[in-house]
Formats: sequence, structure tokens, C-alpha cells
Amino acid sequence: MLCGKGMVAIWNGISEAGRLDFYQWHIHEHMPERTGIPGFLRGRRFRAADSETHPEFFTLYEVEQFDVITGDEYARRLNAPTPWTRRATSHFINTSRGLARVLSSNGPGPGGALATVRFQSAAADDQQAVDELSELVHSITPLPLLTGAHLCKADEEATQARSAESEGRTDYDAPPNWFILLEACTVESLEEPIQAVMQHPLVRDAQVGRYVLEYTRLKTDAAAG
Repeated sequence: MLCGKGMVAIWNGISEAGRLDFYQWHIHEHMPERTGIPGFLRGRRFRAADSETHPEFFTLYEVEQFDVITGDEYARRLNAPTPWTRRATSHFINTSRGLARVLSSNGPGPGGALATVRFQSAAADDQQAVDELSELVHSITPLPLLTGAHLCKADEEATQARSAESEGRTDYDAPPNWFILLEACTVESLEEPIQAVMQHPLVRDAQVGRYVLEYTRLKTDAAAG
């Protein structure tokens, strides 16, 4: 299961010119800063597992409750970007960012492989989508080598809020709407649950990414090893 009831989900590419700086910034400044915010519990970065997955990176911040990411402390960080943040994010490509609620989270723990399935809902209303898609993620959790299945929905108002960190950036693509995260022990074991999600009648215009875990940041002192 995920650590909390809310998340910041970010898909992004990076230019070759900014790649090394991105890694250094993300590991040594950005993820420690974000996980240091009260209510932020864990940060994980994943990299594309195949050439068909775009954008290349997926970063997931898990928070205790959704209101953590609509609160004053997170807003203060977004409105005071460091010089390194401005430099690193200037090399971002095809960024899609969503502040989302975790509607259903199942499974025994995190996996080293992850699939993201972003989609539009064909349900008559959100409650139908929550009910039927929650049943879906619950039903696929026992599949072999799957360690987690999570249903999430981005909050449009919170996601679209502007900040100093996003000011002047032209790399943003459309934000996610509904998405399901699938965690597993191997990339190969993601295929059966991906197909189950793709074939569900409420899942429309799906975009699938397959990723492997690169880095995890827990809530520790920024100076810790």
C-alpha cells in the first residue's frame, strides 16, 4: 500500500545537456527538501524501462493527507525555488504534474518495477468510477509478483494552481486526470495487470509507462547517508 492518502505525481523528460545536473539536484537538494515538508512521507524516482515509455522519468511523493499538498508549507516551497531548482527545471521536457487523491491502495508493499496508466474515465460520474475501478485494482492485486495496485485522481484546481516555481516554464503538457499505479517485482510481471486495466470498460484513452526504481528518499535528515 501507499504511505498516505495524497500524492504529487510528476512525469518528465530531461535534455541531455541538463541530465547530470538533474540527477545531482534531484538526489542532493530537491527530494530531501520535499520529504522534509511536514506530512510528506516518501519520495521515489523511477526511470523508463523501455524505449516506448515517455516521458523518461516518473517521480512520486506520498503524503499523509491530500490537504498537505494544498497547505501553506508546500506553497511556500513552490513560491521560493532555489537557483539550482530554476536551473535544473529549465531542462525539463514534456512535464505532466498532478496533485492527486489516493482513492484505493492495495498490496503488501513497494515494488522495483512500476507501471503508470493515465486515462480518462468513461463513467457516468466520479462515484461510479471510484466504485468500479477500486474493485478492479483490488481484484488484480493477487496477480503473480504484483506488490501494489493504486487508483488515483488528480484534483484539477490544486494541480492548475500557479507558483513561482512554474512561472515562465514551457515544458508542461496536459496534467493527468485518472491514473492507476501498478507495482511489481519485475517489469515483465506488469503486463497482465496492465492489460486488465486497459480492457476495463471505464478506461478510455489510456497512456501506459513502464518504469524501474532509481532512488527512494525517506523522511530523514537532509545530511543523512
